Amino acid sequence: MEAIASNRKDLDADPHGRSNHEQALMTRTPVRALLVGPAHQARWVRRLFSAQGPKEIRLAHAINFETAAEHLARGGVDVMLLDLGPEERQVRTLIRAAHDAAPGVPLIVLDETQNEALAVDALQRGAQDFLDKASLSRAMLARALRFAIERHRLQTALRSLSLLDELTGLHNRRGFLALAEQHLLLLRRRGAALLVFVDLDGLKGINDMHGHLEGNRALMEAANVLRSCFREADILARIGGDEFCVLMTDTREDSSDHVRQRLQKRVDQTNALEDRQFRLSLSVGIAEVQTVHQPSVEEMLSLADALMYEQKRDKKTRAGVRVFDKQHSQA
Repeated sequence: MEAIASNRKDLDADPHGRSNHEQALMTRTPVRALLVGPAHQARWVRRLFSAQGPKEIRLAHAINFETAAEHLARGGVDVMLLDLGPEERQVRTLIRAAHDAAPGVPLIVLDETQNEALAVDALQRGAQDFLDKASLSRAMLARALRFAIERHRLQTALRSLSLLDELTGLHNRRGFLALAEQHLLLLRRRGAALLVFVDLDGLKGINDMHGHLEGNRALMEAANVLRSCFREADILARIGGDEFCVLMTDTREDSSDHVRQRLQKRVDQTNALEDRQFRLSLSVGIAEVQTVHQPSVEEMLSLADALMYEQKRDKKTRAGVRVFDKQHSQA
């Protein structure tokens, strides 16, 4: 009875009759939501939260996805609300448009029906939740927004783990393929790009002579050399045991010579450090990715194997960076 009375007292203490859980939700950082749909629906959502005191939801409104893109370009959107309205039959098209407009923002669909098949379809298409407006309360919407953001964050983290190399933190082969496919589409509009292939020389010898811990150190040093020599917009990956790959997405102010010089300088700096048990040595192949008759990602990786094999066979033995430049073109 005391526990019941205590709970009742907590409810009575809040002027709006909210439970402890609801009050806890209201004290968090406000959620920045963007509603895409009719203006009267935005007014309805604002009224839903108008009596809550401290603003837990900061709502922006866009009548369509073109206007939504302008909001998203300015940043500051945590979650998107999509009101289907009378266009519920176009749920697939609308969800696709929402993801195209904001691929990194979680999506909640609002509808006036309790169509379970429609809800399942929306969730399968990537929506985080499907809410029936007729039975929606302030607490339910607040909770749905918070949970959608958290689920999206966890899903993104899990996808990142599956696309990253555990040792170096670079993308793995799967991650490189996924990102390169997207960037190749942009390259057709931006112009020339470079694909840089890097092989860590003598990894087996380092492992045999100094142990696998030093071998791992060599791999991490190679990864750090790449990080220091390329831009954040470039795609860096470890695609095999001792092989790395970089897709330079914008080379309008860069060249293979500049890449060669940066790599050479960074490797020399690494080898100049004291207390080293081995010298870092990289073999590098640099291929130009044409915007006309552009190869697929798999073709580019096949070219990487050919470049590395040819360069390994023909190069002279010396420490530091070995660079083999070869342009890729197709008739």
